[in-house]
Amino acid sequence: MAIKSKDLVEKELKQKLADAFKSENPDDITQAFADFAENVQQNVMEECSQYKEAQDSNILSKRGVHQLTSAEQKYYTKLIDAMKSSNPKAAITDIDVAFPETIIDNIMQDLQSEHPLLNAINFVNTTILTKILVNKQGSQMASWGQLDSAITQELQGAIGKIDLTICKLTAYMPLSKDMLNIGPAWVDAYVRSTLTEALALALETAIVDGTGNNEPIGMDRSVADDVTVTGGVYPKKTATAITAFDPVSYGKLLDKISQAPNGRRRPVPGVILVVNPSDYFTKVFPATTLRTTNGTYATNVFPFPTTVIQSPAVPVGSAIMGLASKYFMGIGGGSAGGKIEYSDEFRFLDDERVYTVRMYGNGRALDDNAFQLLDISGVTPADFEVSVTNTVKTKEQTTTP
Repeated sequence: MAIKSKDLVEKELKQKLADAFKSENPDDITQAFADFAENVQQNVMEECSQYKEAQDSNILSKRGVHQLTSAEQKYYTKLIDAMKSSNPKAAITDIDVAFPETIIDNIMQDLQSEHPLLNAINFVNTTILTKILVNKQGSQMASWGQLDSAITQELQGAIGKIDLTICKLTAYMPLSKDMLNIGPAWVDAYVRSTLTEALALALETAIVDGTGNNEPIGMDRSVADDVTVTGGVYPKKTATAITAFDPVSYGKLLDKISQAPNGRRRPVPGVILVVNPSDYFTKVFPATTLRTTNGTYATNVFPFPTTVIQSPAVPVGSAIMGLASKYFMGIGGGSAGGKIEYSDEFRFLDDERVYTVRMYGNGRALDDNAFQLLDISGVTPADFEVSVTNTVKTKEQTTTP
């Protein structure tokens, strides 16, 4: 029997977890999460055994172990003591302390550095906030008038409210007794690794194709004021079919994106194009790659500033184009989350206890024109025309009478 590498095992477990999220089956999600978390735990234990003698903070930080703040050290020490008690469920409940904000900050930084889509959008750590007010209309013009005149134009912000407590993500973390003996810094590395990957997979799927029903509203969903929402589910946008990324086709898409919801126009300095990795290499890459005059190739050549982001969350044959800053995603502990709790719902190995941590958040596009759903199944490789504007006669042609 062939032995799989750690990278291959991790890749398979991530794919299993991603598939479980898409299936929306609670049992599949829980089992996939448990398998992934146990693999993370094993890796952390191995790293700890290998580097426990190292006192150099630079070496440890490269292995995912960062120097804890005093608040973090205090929190994890209390948590480990509670987990070691004979009645961990009661002991954990007695702590009644949420994650220090710095832990969530570190998770957010890891998410953004490792996942381009999350780094591109308006991704905010909302800590304990439960509601966010956003201006969905964009900028509006004020008006001049006499001091005593009635206001000739009200600056209607069309303030929208995003309820962050609607969407809950529960992460399962099995912890062995040995794990509790390796110290707060390594427990922190395990917690952050587990939460980071859970949030990344769940968030990216929801940001792209979330239905809005107990999850964020995806970029490919319509959020127009007159949209019909059925059972909490927002309808998908009608895809615009394109066959090439030429200036005329691209300009039409950009024109729609430049239409702000207040009836005015907004500047569009650049856009993102989110595509499935398979489509990138078979559709986008051949259509946006050209050979330069010096014989080398230039890739991602668009007629307008465009950042291409590969995401498995986008279905094959589709793409999403839009203004990254116009998608808001807020996540944090909320008023009732961000705490590690004992779970007796599932049993694993005898020497393990299972804990959960709940995070709350929500997201949506701030207006309907900010993102366009594209059908790129018909995109063909680039065909660049070369035209000759001047002719040069040969020596024979110039001497011929």
